[in-house]
Amino acid sequence: MVSTLFSLSVSHLVLWATGLILVLGFLKLIRLLLQRQMLARAMDSFPGPPTHWLFGHAQEIQQTGSLDKVVTWAHQYDYAHPLWIGPFLGFLNIYEPDYAKAVYSRGDPKAADVYDFFLQWIGKGLLVLQGPKWYQHRKLLTPGFHYDVLKSYVAVFTNSTHAMLDKWEEKAREDKSFDIFCDVGYMALDSLMKCTFGKGDSSLGHRDSSYYSAVCDLTLLMQQRIESFQYHNDFIYWLTPHGRRFLRACQAAHDHTDQVIRERKAALQDEKEQEKIQNRRHLDFLDILLGARDENGIKLSDADLRAEVDTFMFEGHDTTTSGISWFLYCMALYPQHQHRCREEVCEILGDRDSFQWDDLVKMTYLTMCIKESFRLYPPVPQVYRQLSKPVNFVDGRSLPAGSLISLHIYALHRNSAVWPDPEVPHPWTWRSDGVGGYGGHPPQDLVRRGPISPGPQDWDGRMEDVVGKASFWELCDKGAVSGFLMILR
Repeated sequence: MVSTLFSLSVSHLVLWATGLILVLGFLKLIRLLLQRQMLARAMDSFPGPPTHWLFGHAQEIQQTGSLDKVVTWAHQYDYAHPLWIGPFLGFLNIYEPDYAKAVYSRGDPKAADVYDFFLQWIGKGLLVLQGPKWYQHRKLLTPGFHYDVLKSYVAVFTNSTHAMLDKWEEKAREDKSFDIFCDVGYMALDSLMKCTFGKGDSSLGHRDSSYYSAVCDLTLLMQQRIESFQYHNDFIYWLTPHGRRFLRACQAAHDHTDQVIRERKAALQDEKEQEKIQNRRHLDFLDILLGARDENGIKLSDADLRAEVDTFMFEGHDTTTSGISWFLYCMALYPQHQHRCREEVCEILGDRDSFQWDDLVKMTYLTMCIKESFRLYPPVPQVYRQLSKPVNFVDGRSLPAGSLISLHIYALHRNSAVWPDPEVPHPWTWRSDGVGGYGGHPPQDLVRRGPISPGPQDWDGRMEDVVGKASFWELCDKGAVSGFLMILR
């Protein structure tokens, strides 16, 4: 009797739970359909490539490569076009300077539909934060990047670079091509650990190597998740092999940053270390975080502290790695620019074998080449916003509040209406007097709207958004490596 009643109650419970799940699922579906209808109606006035009813444009992007495919579409559709990732996530993809100015000069919030994917990994650090808390954290961390602080890092950068170049010289003797990206990544991470996280003079250890491997996994998995609409739901994603791999990589990254924080906290208990910090004119990044207090005298929470460390640990070396790797690729591809850079560097160095802070401002042609390589291969190719109010564009079209915007920096930098022969490097475009500007837009004006902007929403600069990251694993032959060595030596 009792067992019968128990089995009946369990059956009823299962039925009620099943019914509740179905109702909640139905309501979720209705909400998604309404969201799609709103986004589709908002973009009615913008023609675009045909879209699949289920996959949107995701299949074409995955087959061709998101960057090159969007550039192809940008040549077909002026100013902007709709971009759908699956049936429910749709953006207006823009790649024209005046369109970019209309949106990115306003301070609209970052699109949670994309940036929330980062929360499991880097928490609510500067990459994800917005509004008053974003400004609070930015104001707090800015002193850690004061010019006087950066001056003291030049020797660290030099030593890390020399260690990498020594490794390359050994590889070059084998007369075989090799992948430079990992070596550049380790060099950038080594510099970051020594300059901003108090690692001292010790080299990268096994734990640091594990962290680097975890970040490589995370960036690839993040890109895959954004382009695969079936992975947009957290619950479904965590159940998949890719989702579980993502969680394991997140744990490896968190273990590394937690260890860095613990070691620095322990070091700060030493009286000699405290005295050293007190004698400094400026604190480094991690020491600022550990000593920071708000207006009420309250320290950063453990979650806020780790989020900022996770954010800068990742973004501090990842975009630097991609920027340097692509710059070296451009130098190998265009030896005439490589030769001029080498001549300029040799003239500045003279008999010395390393740079000093004051040398950097003299490297005008090298600086122009670096900026042009950022135009061709921006470390952050795409950023996202959600409109907090309607926007009117220069051609009379508009979007309502709530619409999602994707600024496709990679396509903007290949917009032939702005950059004649956009695939060909023109370093002189970046002359300091602005004479080299194209299409009525001086390069400084385009920079203010792009990934290296000093403006309020882009202070975290080239680190914003790994979404849409291209493959940076470039192989180069011995001749190219010799060229790299001539420039960097």
